[in-house]
Amino acid sequence: MEITVNNQSLTLSGPSSLAQLLSAVLKVSGSGIAVAVNQSVVSKSEWQEYVLRPGDKVVLIKATQGG
Repeated sequence: MEITVNNQSLTLSGPSSLAQLLSAVLKVSGSGIAVAVNQSVVSKSEWQEYVLRPGDKVVLIKATQGG
């Protein structure tokens, strides 16, 4: 299944939840990031149940400190 993550194509071997994508595939911890799928923000509490579909466009936004 093909999806796009931050404008880069990614092929997944099968169905994947958003949490699985972040931890197993992208090796990203859940702290300090926000995730949008198809231009809609997905709450962190929904990541385990949110199943990605072919063609989904995922955007990861990482919080940074600065001033």
